Amino acid sequence: MPVDDGAAAHLTGLRLPDIDLPGTDGAGVNLAGLRGRWVIYIYPMTGRPDVPLPDGWDGIPGARGCTPQSCSFRDHYGELETLNTEVFGLSAQPTDYQLEARDRLHLPFQLLSDPTLRLKVLLRLPTFTVAGMELYKRLTLIIQDGVIEQVFYPVFPPDQSAEEVLAWLRHHG
Repeated sequence: MPVDDGAAAHLTGLRLPDIDLPGTDGAGVNLAGLRGRWVIYIYPMTGRPDVPLPDGWDGIPGARGCTPQSCSFRDHYGELETLNTEVFGLSAQPTDYQLEARDRLHLPFQLLSDPTLRLKVLLRLPTFTVAGMELYKRLTLIIQDGVIEQVFYPVFPPDQSAEEVLAWLRHHG
């Protein structure tokens, strides 16, 4: 189980930066331009059935569970829509990798790619390193008109992330 190391405590109230991140629909998404309410769940990496996970992956607190987290947002997507909330998943994986995951998992929303970790620099997001790769630690942001309204960090267990977000949205309208 991951421990709250305080690495996301500064995020609430910050405006998303004016950067474009590539999405799995082939278009860029400008984070600062997001209007309305959005959930952005940020995760280390989604595994592929034909590619082994990095050595030591299971020993990293909070690393495992990206696919169940994505599936939980997929399964609760209709409920989020009824609350006027849209969803993005985001990781450091390249767009082609994200596209494979989106299609394989039948996700009804885009996955965004940040392979150069620009958000890490601009928002001081927490990361970890495994097998020579720097990856995001799992966190979930609720955004209202480009401003971070709520931060869930650490996210555990990942497969209940969407339910936790829905409970917060229902309570905070």
